[in-house]
Amino acid sequence: MQDTAPHPSSPPDTRAIADWIRLEQTAGVGCRTANLLLAAFGSPAAIFRAGHAALAAHVPAAQAAALCAPISSELARQVELTLAWLSQANHHLLTLYDADYPEALRHISDPPLLLYLNGQRALLSAPMIAVVGSRNASVQGRANAEAFAESLSQAGLCVVSGMALGIDTAAHEGALRGPGSTVAVIGTGADRVYPARNRLLAHRIADEGCILSEYALGTPPVAGNFPRRNRIISGMAAGVLVVEAAAQSGSLITAQMAAEQGRDVFALPGSIHSALAKGCHQLIREGAQLVETVDEVLQALRVSPLVRHAMPRPVARGNDALLDVLGHDPIEPDALLDRLGIDAGALAGELLARELAGLLERLPDGRVQRVVRTA
Repeated sequence: MQDTAPHPSSPPDTRAIADWIRLEQTAGVGCRTANLLLAAFGSPAAIFRAGHAALAAHVPAAQAAALCAPISSELARQVELTLAWLSQANHHLLTLYDADYPEALRHISDPPLLLYLNGQRALLSAPMIAVVGSRNASVQGRANAEAFAESLSQAGLCVVSGMALGIDTAAHEGALRGPGSTVAVIGTGADRVYPARNRLLAHRIADEGCILSEYALGTPPVAGNFPRRNRIISGMAAGVLVVEAAAQSGSLITAQMAAEQGRDVFALPGSIHSALAKGCHQLIREGAQLVETVDEVLQALRVSPLVRHAMPRPVARGNDALLDVLGHDPIEPDALLDRLGIDAGALAGELLARELAGLLERLPDGRVQRVVRTA
């Protein structure tokens, strides 16, 4: 399968991008239908070459007709806008067929066809945990979210959240203080910041973490987009930690999606007198794991199939076996695999943790090199 996402060393494939955007935006064709068609025909280009009769064998006639319609001027403008956006540093477009599309997300029931990224693309291969909760969080709730997220990030997990006010914001801020960093999954186009109060946080995440959206550039904040993006937050993660949630809240939707996707669900208990604890207590009654410490979360995730072979250990102070093996000359990752005797997923996590800690850098040719800092 061809990687159509742009890389710094090569120009984006304009035709392929146009075909993917056209498929994603065809009226009446959602993620599930698009994935059905991709399974049948192999690529967006093949879908649009197939013709009405061949398409109608797989989808209703109205959808087949929509797929056969000529490219609109609006779509052409969207492609032009996307190409201009991709020309900027750290802007990427991943398709479902790209090698670095998040593997866990690829296997949910309706994975996004496209992911627009602003930030560090390598983070998408890191082991992840979602931290979510109320927008109207208590002071204690925000402090808990920030502390848990920082500790999880220090343990090498990338913290995923939705960049909403309250718990999400606290989780991102805490995660940015650790090597695991953070991914913000947003409900607008990747060129928008919402809410506006998080503009400075968004800029920092774009620099040090990653902002991710499935929505076309320019998409404004539409209420229905936010519950839908929650399947991405849970789908990318090995587990979801709910810090605070009212009895009926978006965080419970994320937790429900996580359970349906086979992810671990964790919840922090609270006071029986607090409305913001009722959602967590409900989750615990329904089978979520009650947790009071980060260690309890880490112990559970280390036996998760999504993390078992990928979760890096915290970067140790002093002796570091990987850095000792790395030496001071550039080296191919494959050579490191042979020397360390670990699998590729584990090595990717180890390298990412040290890269984020400023201990090594990735060279344009794919090799890695130790960073030596002098006082």
